[in-house]
Amino acid sequence: MTAPDGPAEGPSAAAARLTGRRAGGVRRAAGGPAEVELDDGRRVMVKRGEGARAVLAEAAGLRWLAAAGAVRVPVVHGWDDRWLVSDLVPEGRPDPAAASRLGRALAALHASGADAFGAAPPGGPVEAYIGAAPMRNVPGERWPAWYAEHRVLPYLRRAVDEGLLRADEAAVVERVCERLPELSGPPEPPARLHGDLWNGNVLWGADGEAWLIDPAAHGGHRETDLAMLQLFGCPHLDRVLAGYGEAAPLADGWRRRVPLHQLFPLLVHTVLFGRGYAAQAVTAARAALAS
Repeated sequence: MTAPDGPAEGPSAAAARLTGRRAGGVRRAAGGPAEVELDDGRRVMVKRGEGARAVLAEAAGLRWLAAAGAVRVPVVHGWDDRWLVSDLVPEGRPDPAAASRLGRALAALHASGADAFGAAPPGGPVEAYIGAAPMRNVPGERWPAWYAEHRVLPYLRRAVDEGLLRADEAAVVERVCERLPELSGPPEPPARLHGDLWNGNVLWGADGEAWLIDPAAHGGHRETDLAMLQLFGCPHLDRVLAGYGEAAPLADGWRRRVPLHQLFPLLVHTVLFGRGYAAQAVTAARAALAS
């Protein structure tokens, strides 16, 4: 659906148009989505996207994750080239037992698979996003070559071009890319990834269960989601990882490969937020080479 032209539309009007329900009051999160109450008593989250492709990518990603029947994600009620309307998740407190269930659910999500590494969700765009950074969903057959070409090198080149990484630092990352076939561990089939699985995109519902929001979904390596979850911390992370391992044990050496998989999000953070993340990216690259 295409958003109407004319005067700027607010979240309440967008919610009404995209759900077909009368919308009432709006409660805005600081700098974030709006919470809107519909006339049937439901509360929905209304998010203004960064552009048509970004909205489509998020909507398609949420629907693809939901189709696996493995993890909790908000139901998408409608979207256009400006707005996304989805269920509101009432927030609660993290629960250790629920963290174990999240680990098992992530294992089931990953096992539901993807057509290829880099495969976009059905109906999703090739030119997608991770946060506010462009991310291309280009299919590939072998994970090491695909990861280097489409997940590491684009952000490395941008970081160098913008003066965020020095040439000697970039060379460390380039050595990782050259050695990826030997560093990446045993071959894995394409997994269905959330794709931006940091702590802020895991909501703990009022019942204590975990919900996943704001995906950058694509086909990838399952260790990438888990490495990203470890990058910025997660409540009861040990329970999440234990639950995952019980359901779908990871290949030997997976802990040594965590920095390899964290290299991608750290480079994304470098281009989005500046030089402060560059040192972490180089440290991760050196750790990957030493593994």
